[in-house]
Amino acid sequence: MYKTKVMKRQIEEHRYKPGYRTHTLMLWSLFLLILLLTLFWTRTAAAKVYSADEDRSLREELLRQLNQDKLELNFPVSVKRLYHTANGFPLWLVKEPDVQHTWAAMLMMDCVLQFGLNQSDFHPKELLYSKLHDILERPDQVSIGEKAQFEIYLSDAVLSFAAYLHFGKYNPYLTKEQIDNSKSGFDPAELVKKALHSADFMETIASAQPKDQLYKALQDRLHVVAGVQLGDCYEFPEAQVRKIALNMERLRWAALDTDNFIQVNIPSYQLSFFHHGKLDTFRVVIGKPANPTPTLKSAITYFTIAPEWRVPKKIFERELLPKAIKDTAYLNSHHYMIYNNGGMLISPSTSYLRKIKENPDRYHATQSAGCDNALGQIVFRFANIYDIYLHDSPERELFYKEKRALSHGCIRVQSAARLASLIMANDGQSVATMNKALELGNKKNFRLIKPLPIAVTYLTCEIKDGAVITLDDVYGLDPALDIMLYRKNDPALKITQN
Repeated sequence: MYKTKVMKRQIEEHRYKPGYRTHTLMLWSLFLLILLLTLFWTRTAAAKVYSADEDRSLREELLRQLNQDKLELNFPVSVKRLYHTANGFPLWLVKEPDVQHTWAAMLMMDCVLQFGLNQSDFHPKELLYSKLHDILERPDQVSIGEKAQFEIYLSDAVLSFAAYLHFGKYNPYLTKEQIDNSKSGFDPAELVKKALHSADFMETIASAQPKDQLYKALQDRLHVVAGVQLGDCYEFPEAQVRKIALNMERLRWAALDTDNFIQVNIPSYQLSFFHHGKLDTFRVVIGKPANPTPTLKSAITYFTIAPEWRVPKKIFERELLPKAIKDTAYLNSHHYMIYNNGGMLISPSTSYLRKIKENPDRYHATQSAGCDNALGQIVFRFANIYDIYLHDSPERELFYKEKRALSHGCIRVQSAARLASLIMANDGQSVATMNKALELGNKKNFRLIKPLPIAVTYLTCEIKDGAVITLDDVYGLDPALDIMLYRKNDPALKITQN
């Protein structure tokens, strides 16, 4: 189970480290003071805050505000669903001992940076300690409407925190509406409900995070880089913190919660096959910046020995036809055949090729199996909207280049036959049968008994031996995501320089 050890340390101990900002100690002392006062407030004020009449009035006001939909919430449907399960009663402005969950929730909102998130996404202007202090200590001076707003905003903040921990904020595979309407396989409202009835509120909420080792390594390093003191949570994250946080966000999208999957990471030009506690790695060639390989999630369902290649439309129009017009022997020497859309084989002259170039949509080309086939000996198939695949390559020398963004978008893998053998063994099938097919060179499909998950990721840093290794931002995607997550041009945020 994923531990929330950093935040617990903030409550249980004070660890001052050289290099921390000078205001950290002051903020930590202030926090301890607030925490001590909190224990006093919750014991002396809670009873007078919640008479039976006011409890009923707060419930009525909560339902009224929820039905009006006037508050700017991240997940309004989830908030309503959460209060529906509580019959409309408050969840946070409650009596002892349940109010301790309220303070735990407030602390989590202060420390979202330690999870690679941005505090400005969690209603910081509405969720003030001074406001909670007034609600608890001077309840008669706070209107029932203000109390209801605080209650609702805190619910939305905790729900947002759980959702962003699990899915990320800008998940390309799910809309916010799908998450809000619980159509994503994970319901943040159910997790918050569970946390409110658990002995360890923080631990339960933090369990929303991905479980894979890649994510855990990044978060462990983030704790070291970002620090463990509350003071660090209030400032804009520094460059290395942001780099780690960006890639934690991407891993939330990938959802690699399994010990049996293939990951292709674009910036590292590497395929990693995780299978039952083992790891095998392979070099890959990925798409050029002009033809980028997309990130995706799918599952390999089968692979083909001695495949025939249907030439992609763009390659057919922009590369194959011009070469064939220039050299009429090009098609035969490279084992290409051109067909019309009716399936009739065409034996075109140079003049006919020019006509085809004028109306290429009526034709397509294939390349027969062989040593010079663009797919090599093996192609691995998985469903995706981009029509890309993982395959062998006859251009073996490309795998020894340091920078390997050289393809039209598909992923070429070194030692494809070895990868196929590992996949077959992992699937409980005969490797000898596959090797025999390779020897014969005849086209043959091998369907997996259990589809093998595959994720194509874009991680620009990784952790090796406890150190952060920065990788090339091959397609220049980091700056845009950095701005989306941290709003670098927002004057309300303080930027800390290294």
